[in-house]
Amino acid sequence: MSWAVEEWKEGLAPRVLQKIHELESQVDKLKKERQQRQYQLDTLEAALQKQKQKVENEKNESAILKRENQSLMELCDNLEKAKQKISHDLQVKESQINIQSGQLNSSKKDIERLEQELKR
Repeated sequence: MSWAVEEWKEGLAPRVLQKIHELESQVDKLKKERQQRQYQLDTLEAALQKQKQKVENEKNESAILKRENQSLMELCDNLEKAKQKISHDLQVKESQINIQSGQLNSSKKDIERLEQELKR
């Protein structure tokens, strides 16, 4: 079949044949260059898609971490409020204990005084 492709060149001047050969070589070279560039383009497009997916995954992970962080901050706030309430309750109870302790001491003194009066 290649002889049919070459048949049209029969009878052409050597100079024309040389020019045709140069043009065919140039076409082959350009085809190879185009294939290489297409391969590079395909490779770059694949890398771009991979990077886009990576960015999307990072965005999703970031959103998850932000929600988790917000939840933890709310939990910390709630724990801090609970701690403050417990601390306040403790102060109230300590105050009550001090009052009752004072009353107990006063009652003991009263009892001792009354016992001393009874002995007399």
